[in-house]
Amino acid sequence: MSNLKIGNIILKNRLFLAPMVDVTDCAFRLLCREQGAAMAYTEMIYVNAILHENKPTLKLMTIGGAKDRPLGLQVTGNNLGEFSKFSKLKLLENYNLIDINCGCPSVKIVGSEAGSYLLNDPDKIASFVKFLKDQGFVVTAKIRLGFKNNKVLEVSRKIEKAGADLLTIHARTAEQRNSEPADWKWISKVKEKIGIPVVGNGGIIDGDSTEKMLEIADGAMIAGAAIGNPFVFREILRFLKTGKEKEITKQERISAFSEYLRVASKYEIIDLSRIKFLGSGFLKGFDGASNARAEMMKLKSFDELEIFTNRLRKT
Repeated sequence: MSNLKIGNIILKNRLFLAPMVDVTDCAFRLLCREQGAAMAYTEMIYVNAILHENKPTLKLMTIGGAKDRPLGLQVTGNNLGEFSKFSKLKLLENYNLIDINCGCPSVKIVGSEAGSYLLNDPDKIASFVKFLKDQGFVVTAKIRLGFKNNKVLEVSRKIEKAGADLLTIHARTAEQRNSEPADWKWISKVKEKIGIPVVGNGGIIDGDSTEKMLEIADGAMIAGAAIGNPFVFREILRFLKTGKEKEITKQERISAFSEYLRVASKYEIIDLSRIKFLGSGFLKGFDGASNARAEMMKLKSFDELEIFTNRLRKT
């Protein structure tokens, strides 16, 4: 697999870990990178929350050392004034690029006229991209096909014209969320019309679907299939090389969950609800997994989770 370049950043392969709320903290990113993910991002953070520098927001921005590179800071917002103040923050020097989220369909974000709501105003998206590029940042954007109606060709052209270094397309509208199959033909159409790299997202679950995406796009972004399963990157790379994937063992899954807990503790990003959500992904695909998940959900402290995983590793 050939390399991919984003501005001045050269990736080792074309596999991207999608930014996901309550998933892509630095501990989980490091697990995915170890298994082959070439590019990763913080979870989406509202620009205004960063400006207020509250402690929970800063925790979400934690970087997992030198191995957590290259790293994109994914943000959203609804006005250029916010982005102007944001661009002056010294902490931005810690990230390799800024990714503007124009695809989040959550009620809270849409209610703030950010995320996927921005797709209603392609010129506003372009103004954010151009402003950040003018400040010297590597800038990418993640979009959907549209908010309610498909505007992907118009939006993509304006993002390219504004100077973006790469565009990721989730091939569903915001209204569809994840309820319908991703419509990849629009990724192909955009790729034909613009000259910057295009990464496809939506419906990529394994080696076969990744191979098909890489036939029409410059990169493949894996989202839901990676939750609690960093090994999806290893097996995709295996498939692209050999045409086959190997089954992930129980021991691998439990050991990875245990490692997630260790790294989360190291970087002081412990959140029990997040851990249990991710743990439900790790604890799948083996005999007794359902019972293990049920037991995990009853645990009330980080210490109990560590004891639980250590016991599972010995069974």
